[in-house]
Amino acid sequence: MKMLFYKNTKSIYIIALFTLLFISCSKKIYNKDVKKGNETQKSIEIDKNIEVENNIEVEKIIDLKKRVVPAPEREFRAAWIASVANINWPSKRGLSSKQQKEEAIKLLDLLHKNNFNAVVLQVRPQADAMYKSDLEPWSYFLTGTQGKAPSPYYDPLEFWIKEAHKRGLELHAWLNPYRAHHTTGGEVTAASIVNKQPELAVKLETGFYWLDPGNKKTQNHSYKVVMDIVERYNVDGIHFDDYFYPYPSYNNNKDFPDDKSWKAYLNTGGKLKRDNWRRDNVNQFIKSIYTNIKETKPNVKFGISPFGFWRPNYPASVTAGFDQYSELYADAKLWLNEGWIDYFTPQLYWPINRMEVSFPVLLNWWIGENTKERHLWPGMSIGRKKGEEAIDEVINQIMITRGMTSKSPGTVHWSIAPLIDSPELTEAIFNGPYKKQALTPSYPWLSTTAPEAPTVNYSKDKDNLSVTWAHKHIDKIANWVVYYKYNSKWDYSIHGNFTNSQNIPLVKVDNKNLRSNLKAIAITAVDKFGNESIVKEIKL
Repeated sequence: MKMLFYKNTKSIYIIALFTLLFISCSKKIYNKDVKKGNETQKSIEIDKNIEVENNIEVEKIIDLKKRVVPAPEREFRAAWIASVANINWPSKRGLSSKQQKEEAIKLLDLLHKNNFNAVVLQVRPQADAMYKSDLEPWSYFLTGTQGKAPSPYYDPLEFWIKEAHKRGLELHAWLNPYRAHHTTGGEVTAASIVNKQPELAVKLETGFYWLDPGNKKTQNHSYKVVMDIVERYNVDGIHFDDYFYPYPSYNNNKDFPDDKSWKAYLNTGGKLKRDNWRRDNVNQFIKSIYTNIKETKPNVKFGISPFGFWRPNYPASVTAGFDQYSELYADAKLWLNEGWIDYFTPQLYWPINRMEVSFPVLLNWWIGENTKERHLWPGMSIGRKKGEEAIDEVINQIMITRGMTSKSPGTVHWSIAPLIDSPELTEAIFNGPYKKQALTPSYPWLSTTAPEAPTVNYSKDKDNLSVTWAHKHIDKIANWVVYYKYNSKWDYSIHGNFTNSQNIPLVKVDNKNLRSNLKAIAITAVDKFGNESIVKEIKL
């Protein structure tokens, strides 16, 4: 991910308004005991009439105050896991399949334990694949040899998806659409696209190779790679970051070497100026990806994480700095304005009190451009500060985002590394804003139809209520929500679709030795668009 810093403050932008959003977070943790038991059984087919669905984002909208069972929290809580240069996973190239799997499980368990609900995994770091592909070679960052499969054989992406879904985590496949070879990617081998399709790639002065976005064959190839993943894998999303045309420093600040494709464009009667032509190459690609994902698998979300601000002076406090519009040829504002994405994650990698590039000021500007009301989940750099200062900054950014995007809050953490290396930070996030599990927000522009409710069976023994459930269309379900009421207070657990049972204690004793009895339960299904089935209380 690209992080640029600013050394000179050019202007002061007053952000006192946003400090009102700071909220102190509770340190309490809710722990539940799960035990087994089995005696008598009952079976209940929950009412499937979605006309009275309690979810606010279905076709029949009702007043949430009429909902008998309180709705669970909704928030997108994700972390990036980078494979390029072995930044996050695998920790080094050439690990055995067993070691790679163990590392993956450790990362997924960390996210699950701390109530995250999504992972953004880099699967195409340099026109190679962290999965089985007939279009591109196995990644160098996986085995140490580009084109070499893991041994013993397994498909890493398939493994990650299955293990993520077991834990109730979404898996978004992160691709770099144009990078052909990274400087940490070993030798340019015969398996590389640089040699297999040399007409697509250009060499940059610092050692990178880049696919030429102006070459129609590049567009077609990268499109096929994306759609291959969408069609063959059960991913929840496709994710691009900020790399479109390369950062100028990659070519020693010289112009991108696309003379050949530019001349070809002019020879076909092209009328655009060169910079507008470059932007149009990227724009058309983004639009095509979004349109075709929706035609193929509407439930697969498309997200982009561009550089943190559109251009200098947008907003006015940004008086200098990098211009992605003119240097990466990335018109990120247009993509958001047109709704060519399902979620938008600008990399707001600056602190709240950095006046010229303040986190809430930048976020507010992007909110103003979100005319199609897509999800706006900023990217946060959580590893810049240390100790209490880091904890305060991260939690405040999460809470500011909740306050400013309250309809569908969410953040993406760059990267998972600080969550591993700073257990005190992870603990503070868990004990504070992430102390309760959350469903990801729904996508009402994609679907508002509630799924059928599950069939519920339960049995009671001396200590526990054992609950199981089933569904006719399990392939369409992402999560289950198990609600339980002790005395008059409801709580819930969220599970991935691999889970089909939970043991619930009949009596709960709190830290003051006060007892409360299990009075009722409810089980709902949540589909891949985030729509929840009808909630019907089962009194015990």
